Amino acid sequence: MATLPNPLPRLTADPSGRALGLDLPAGRLIDATNDGPWHEPLLWHAEDRAAPGDWAALSAARTSGLLPVLLEVGGPQRGPEDWELMPGEMSYPGDHDADEVLAEFWEEYGADEPGPDQDYRGKEKVVEIFGERPGLDETIAPYGPIWPGLAAAGPLAADPEARAAEMADSLAQPGSWLKEPRVALVPARRSADIPAVLGWSGPLNHENDVARLCAVLRSWEDRFGIRVVALTFDQLVLSVAAPPATVAEAEAVAAEHFAFCPDNIAQGDHQTLREYAEHEVLNERVWSFWWD
Repeated sequence: MATLPNPLPRLTADPSGRALGLDLPAGRLIDATNDGPWHEPLLWHAEDRAAPGDWAALSAARTSGLLPVLLEVGGPQRGPEDWELMPGEMSYPGDHDADEVLAEFWEEYGADEPGPDQDYRGKEKVVEIFGERPGLDETIAPYGPIWPGLAAAGPLAADPEARAAEMADSLAQPGSWLKEPRVALVPARRSADIPAVLGWSGPLNHENDVARLCAVLRSWEDRFGIRVVALTFDQLVLSVAAPPATVAEAEAVAAEHFAFCPDNIAQGDHQTLREYAEHEVLNERVWSFWWD
């Protein structure tokens, strides 16, 4: 994908980043991909666990074309050097239209999803483990099989950068669900582009070209003030500066979430779009996504 000039190689000879106007802690450059070392570093991340305030301390990096993100290095898949990053497989987010991407996902899911009375291989075991799941009509109500379109933009309730720093500080607190977060810097035009720049493969079973999902993230940046705050091997965490404030608004956004990441509902705690909208979208300052 098309990228900005990458300032990260300068950290090889200048680990503190002084020449970039930074004062970095001890850290490492990562160039490991699924196909071997990349031709330049994909990211820098600190050696020590992230702490509240670390995100804000890197704010000056934006002027050098580096954007912050928290990376989990303590899960079973360890850190990004073991994540099978695939930057060479990614297109450019600006080449895709968010509405078209989501419409394709929405309609593909509806076409592939078996009805509640339809038999399929392994159904008995699925029901034994998870119980009876709602049919598609119930799952996506109040919408139908035709893509309902993008939700309307919401008014900002906070500055997007301030909200991102607030959520990053919360995730960096001891006791957070992130076991070993590290603050990282990625050479990206926009926060929404970070997964594509890295070649992140978290949604691989849903979409091989994560730049298509980043096109949606760009649209959410514009409409809801999101920022990419954290990545694990298969999870994406966003801060939200303009969260939906009514049930109708939340349901419209939940439809986008369902198309973007069906597993949030199909394998989540809330089995219908309406339930998900109420508990995970309405007035929520964080959106998270997980792909099986």
